[in-house]
Amino acid sequence: MYCLGIESTAHTFGVAIMEDSGRVLSNEKVMFMTEEGEGGMIPNEVAKHHRLHRDEVIKKALDTAGIMIKDIGLVSFSMSPGLAPSLVVGMETAKDIARTNKIPLVGVNHCIAHLEIGNLMTKSNDPVLLYASGVNTQVIAYEGGKYRIFGETLDIGVGNFLDSFARHCGLGFPGGPKLEKLALNSGMKKKGEIIELPYSVKGMDVSFGGLLTNLKQKFDSKKYKIEDLAFSMQETVFAMLIEVSERAIAHTGKKELLLGGGVACNSRLQEMAKIMCKERGAECFVPERQFLVDNAAMISWLGILEHKAGVKKEIDEWDIDPYERTDDVEVIWR
Repeated sequence: MYCLGIESTAHTFGVAIMEDSGRVLSNEKVMFMTEEGEGGMIPNEVAKHHRLHRDEVIKKALDTAGIMIKDIGLVSFSMSPGLAPSLVVGMETAKDIARTNKIPLVGVNHCIAHLEIGNLMTKSNDPVLLYASGVNTQVIAYEGGKYRIFGETLDIGVGNFLDSFARHCGLGFPGGPKLEKLALNSGMKKKGEIIELPYSVKGMDVSFGGLLTNLKQKFDSKKYKIEDLAFSMQETVFAMLIEVSERAIAHTGKKELLLGGGVACNSRLQEMAKIMCKERGAECFVPERQFLVDNAAMISWLGILEHKAGVKKEIDEWDIDPYERTDDVEVIWR
């Protein structure tokens, strides 16, 4: 069976075709971006972008997979969580395809999809997931029939934090990759020095709001090079994330850490995660980049898992749920 998955929770509109064996036949996407100095995501503008490009992405996914729409046996879409206008575009598109071609439809949770595609692609078995993306910053693990959140951000997601600081510096959107490149050129990195910044870990949770304000003030003061601020910021923020991840591993007794989300593409975060796991005698799993960032293959794969487990609704019964939490979902496919 072939499943066509649609991802549209935020800046990415993606379409993927997967076999129910787990083989990815195509994983196509377009991403909403802005130029230097411009703002970030305006939800209605992002939705307009997705509507403009969805047909071409669907065609490319089918062409790359070498199949036709009549060959599809299942459609899945990201129903939660995310920006409502973007989610609506994905849902409408998925419903049109399913209804026109009389194909079953499944809506899935975007956060859990990150975990399941990571399990598939890395062969991890029972990991703690450090999910670091734009809006979502969570430490997740399976326990008692659900993916439980053992720690999370108390204010903004780590990706939004990075993008907010980058926009303040006039770097445009998305800002994380640009800050990572700047950090590599920091003189402080070579000297083994760091700018002292607020470090906010509260139990199993993290907070970025105060750090963001502090960074903006330091940038505006003109006393610090942006490269040094970017380097010090990464060292501080990623240390916070690794600390709560290590605490979750100790609490759950699990021996695996899986990285997920666009921020997990950062090479320094990956390096710190691997060092921590090595010191604990745990194994660190990092999927390839196309499965870390928002992508439709993960939506397709979770749709397959849920469909096989018996999740079933009429097409018109499916709806978006922008605020659904990871631990709201009953995991019946494990």
